[in-house]
Amino acid sequence: MSKLALNLKSLQKAGEKSDHKFEIRDYLRLDLFPHFLCPGCGHGIALRALLWAIHDLDIELDQLAVVSGIGCSGRLSAYIDANTFHTTHGRPIAFATGLKLARPDLHVVVITGDGDCLAIGGNHLIHAARRNLDITCIMLNNEVYGMTGGQVSPTTSLDRYTTTTPLGNQEPGFDACALAKGAGATFVGREVTLQTTALKNLMQEGLSHDGFSFIEVISDCTEIYGRKNELGSSPEMVLSQKRSILPKFDGTAVDKPFRAGNWDTGVLVREDRPEYYKAYRKHCHKVLGTAAVKK
Repeated sequence: MSKLALNLKSLQKAGEKSDHKFEIRDYLRLDLFPHFLCPGCGHGIALRALLWAIHDLDIELDQLAVVSGIGCSGRLSAYIDANTFHTTHGRPIAFATGLKLARPDLHVVVITGDGDCLAIGGNHLIHAARRNLDITCIMLNNEVYGMTGGQVSPTTSLDRYTTTTPLGNQEPGFDACALAKGAGATFVGREVTLQTTALKNLMQEGLSHDGFSFIEVISDCTEIYGRKNELGSSPEMVLSQKRSILPKFDGTAVDKPFRAGNWDTGVLVREDRPEYYKAYRKHCHKVLGTAAVKK
């Protein structure tokens, strides 16, 4: 178990709190505001939950590296006042892998989207999970390529309308968490933006895990996806997330839920397996000798 995880457990056990209250402005590049997100976009809620988790874990911004790709999710890293990298489409996990191997002392977080992570970046996801390198990957799933024109994505629900499925999508969507689990991720979780505190707690656990952590955030795209599919206003779309985890919930005026089915949320996988960087260093010491391996 990592030192960060041990510190988290001791804080929880003692019931201690951070010395100062969480203030999101302390973690943002305010000169880049106003942000570019559409009104009602769930990605802003996810960003707040992430920064809240970072605050509660007392992670210094100088020791935090956030890597993102292309898409609405990809723009979020620019707003965080830490070491941030806005990389090419589908490649944030690849960049983060090199960064973590070169600077294992950093807390490396990937912010990615369903298209960025599961389509062009799908191979990087499965191999990062297989290696079990200590990276936290946060995938914001809004079921659409929102920034590039509203095309169908690997997670778009059946019969949903997008610019590339004008008659309704007929491709089955990926269960991203099942994919990450099958590829070997040692921490997998899912949460909805409606439950912000639960999302923050899940991110906190993922950040504390010693190994590859994959967290799917069920977000919402109100302008590009919601309007085309008549899913209601932003508050209605957020409330409809409840049906994703409890289909019988009737707390929304929208007839069609954002996602049909009964989605599991919270921690779905937590396993102990040798973390890649530590295992690789140990192997190098064994084969080459301690003197030959730089610290």
